[in-house]
Amino acid sequence: MAVLTIGLTQKSLNEPDEVRSLPKTTVNVVTIGEHTVMRARFEPGWRWSECVKPAVGTDLCEVPHLNYHISGRLRIRMSDGTEFEAKPGDLTEVPPGHDAWVVGSEPVVVLDFIGAKSYAK
Repeated sequence: MAVLTIGLTQKSLNEPDEVRSLPKTTVNVVTIGEHTVMRARFEPGWRWSECVKPAVGTDLCEVPHLNYHISGRLRIRMSDGTEFEAKPGDLTEVPPGHDAWVVGSEPVVVLDFIGAKSYAK
């Protein structure tokens, strides 16, 4: 019988393993065990199709996300036209095939629990 041993591990998004910077975008990435998490900060005026699309080369964001929204308001539009706005305290599951943009003058900060390995690459 195999025995699974899990060790206690601690890392900080304030001291990330990787930082990805694009226009109006800062992404701090940490890998802990088999999990990769990111904290993304989008400045006012940020829009995925203007700030990230040129770097990744797809028409829409093709990375799935499971986000916890910390600050700011983020508008998300799916390829089928479905649209919603996320605000602080919201959890959102966003499948591939979307655009998003900051609403208003407050930066958006989100924690993403599934899209970090490939976002903005």
